Amino acid sequence: MDFTFTEEQQAAVEAAKAVFADVVPDSVPSPALTAGAVADDIDRPLWRKLADADLLSLVLAPEYGGAGLDPIALCLVLRESARVLARVPLLENSAAALTVQTYVTDALRADLLPRAGRGELVLTVAAAGRTGHDPAELAVTTRREKTGWVLDGMQTAVPWAQSADRILVPAHTGDGTAVLALVPRLQSGVRLDDQTSTNGERHAQVHLDSVRLHDEEVITAPGAWEWLRNLLTTGTCALALGLGQAVLTMTSAYTSKREQFGFPVATFQAVAVQAADRYIDLRAMEATLWQAVWRISSGADGALPPAGDVAVAKIWASEGVRRVVQTAQHLHGGFGADTDYALHRYHAWAKQLELSLGPAAAHEEALGDLLAAHALG
Repeated sequence: MDFTFTEEQQAAVEAAKAVFADVVPDSVPSPALTAGAVADDIDRPLWRKLADADLLSLVLAPEYGGAGLDPIALCLVLRESARVLARVPLLENSAAALTVQTYVTDALRADLLPRAGRGELVLTVAAAGRTGHDPAELAVTTRREKTGWVLDGMQTAVPWAQSADRILVPAHTGDGTAVLALVPRLQSGVRLDDQTSTNGERHAQVHLDSVRLHDEEVITAPGAWEWLRNLLTTGTCALALGLGQAVLTMTSAYTSKREQFGFPVATFQAVAVQAADRYIDLRAMEATLWQAVWRISSGADGALPPAGDVAVAKIWASEGVRRVVQTAQHLHGGFGADTDYALHRYHAWAKQLELSLGPAAAHEEALGDLLAAHALG
């Protein structure tokens, strides 16, 4: 497998590094010291910079003002965003925009995508279902009527919903078919109840009470929701990788300076072994991430469907990022719990990413089901 990135993908990384260079993880109150959300809105100045750098339109086709790059480029940029805990819905907005580009009508694409690429329209996705553990498409029902579609139900923990203009909501029809509904936040029948995520961000419980949508706002194409869910999960793995790499760098810098008995603690064998183990975790997270996103981007055949590679990547991301931040806390000692130091923020974000779109155990179960259904020769 050749994981060499193209010139365009590498250019996207350099653009992302330039934009994120001035982002400070401590720019909002600490989640450990805040009763509710750390802020009421996304980081709008950063969102504007991402738009100006053409990173919000990265995966959009040229006819909509984009660069036409693939999900691999998106994951590269997401990795950079997580290094600084960027408070923007880059994953949700980009994944929803790609779904719109792939599945909706020409007229709706022409209306939504250029504005999304310019940062004027924010998209998010409801992917947690009713509890965060059950399939998201089962939390909302939809039925077809003469004038369009009607949706009823509830989705929990929708990221950045209060800041979004449209929410892409999975739902199921009477016969159990999964569809995707592009719901305007201000649509009649939509109610948002504030929730606070583990990392202190403002999420929402989205209630849909007889919400009516036009035909073109509901995606009925087979496999659309599964494709979107795989992309969101893989993007979450990219975020976990970037965060883990930043934390290991912080830990390396700290242990190189912190001295015990006149020597830097990084020279102690027990410290070096733990750091080496976490480096191996990160390399495994990296390899499985690029395998998964390559399957999604290329549509290449494999022994298992792409969902199998996505499950493997999320297992490593969930377990790996948890071990990285736990080891970092241990090697930092009491300093790691200091709320004037950024490590506790990374720990909270890591826990959020570990559980988002299913913990490792859920993906191990999904992988087992895939292995049972597909005989490997």
